[in-house]
Amino acid sequence: MNILIMGCGRSGATLAALLDSEGHKVTVLDISGAGFRRLPPTFHGTVVLGDGTDEDVLRNAGISEADAFVAVTQGDNRNIMAAQIARVIFKTPKVLCRIYDPLRENLYKNLGVQAISPTKIFSELMRDQIVG
Repeated sequence: MNILIMGCGRSGATLAALLDSEGHKVTVLDISGAGFRRLPPTFHGTVVLGDGTDEDVLRNAGISEADAFVAVTQGDNRNIMAAQIARVIFKTPKVLCRIYDPLRENLYKNLGVQAISPTKIFSELMRDQIVG
């Protein structure tokens, strides 16, 4: 698969390295070049410096050829904005975004974006460890 990941923090870099090691074509887009240092030396993908909410930057990063777009920056608003651009404007087949606020999860799903809340998932795992 051809995958574009917006955000090269811990989650984005880990996901990029995992997908790259499985043989996928991976491009990582980040607004700050400092995040790219999190990628392992074995990473064979592409890195692009720029703002993932900018259509031209997304186009230059190869979103038109992407099978999937993943937004994992630190900001829920940036993630959903970029995900909507990928889904609506570029018609990317698979679009996912991370959201920290679990209250927004259903709203984003209603917009047609698969939203994953690590806050909710972590809380459910902790509950299961406590009571079950």
